[in-house]
Amino acid sequence: MILSLLGVKLSYAQYPTVRERIQHLQDFDEKFLHYGYFFGFNEFGYKIEYVRDYSGSTILKGRGLPDINIVKNFGFNVGLIGDMRINKFLNLRFEPGLYYSQRDFIYPKATPGLVTDQDYLREIKSTYIHLPFLVKFSSERINNFRPFLVGGISTSFNLSSNDKNKDDNSNNVFRVINQTYNYEIGFGIDFYLPYFKFSPSIRGVFSIDNEIIQDNDPTSPWTSNIDKLFSQGLIINFTFE
Repeated sequence: MILSLLGVKLSYAQYPTVRERIQHLQDFDEKFLHYGYFFGFNEFGYKIEYVRDYSGSTILKGRGLPDINIVKNFGFNVGLIGDMRINKFLNLRFEPGLYYSQRDFIYPKATPGLVTDQDYLREIKSTYIHLPFLVKFSSERINNFRPFLVGGISTSFNLSSNDKNKDDNSNNVFRVINQTYNYEIGFGIDFYLPYFKFSPSIRGVFSIDNEIIQDNDPTSPWTSNIDKLFSQGLIINFTFE
C-alpha cells in the first residue's frame, strides 16, 4: 500500500516538468545580424487632390468635371530581409522587395470628351522595386511570441510608370513618375517555432510625392482636373527568419 502511494506521488511530481512550455530559439534575438525572406499581399490605391476654384468646387480649365472612381485590386509581394540588432527592443531592418499591384480609374459617364467604353477605364498596373528602411520596436518576449511595431521610410521605383513614353491617355497610356519616397507604419507578431521565426505583419505605405504626369493636351478629360496624385497602400507580409 505504501509503495503504491509513493508511486502515485512520484507520477504527479513529474507533471510540472512535462507541462513546462518549451521556449524555441532562445538565443535568436541575440544575433547582431540575421536574414530572411517574405511574401505577401498588397492593396494599393491613390489619393487624388483635384484642381479646385476658390469656392472649393472641382474645375477643369473653367468647366466642371466629376470625381474619378478608384477601384483597388489585390497584388502580391516577395522579397528579402536583413536585420541588425541595436538593443534588446530595437532593430534596424532593410526589406527590399518586388511588388505588383493594379488600380483602375473609372471615369463617370458625365465626363465630357469621353466616348467609347475604353475611354472610361484606365487600368494602372504597377511593378515596384520597393526599398524600405525600417525601425522595429519589440515588446518583451512572452513564451514563444513577441508583438512589435515597425515604421520608417522607403523609396519605390515603378517599372511600369510610362514616364518616358511620349504617348498619353489619348493613346490609352496613363503616365506617372518613376520614383517616389514614402513613409510606412505597421505592427505584427513574432512567433518562435522550433526551426525558424515566423512573423505576420500589416503595414501602411504612404507616398509623399505627387506622381501625376499630365497629358499633352492641357484640357485632357483624364488628367487636367487632377492636381496631385499620391500612392497609398496596405501591405500584409509573412516573414521567415
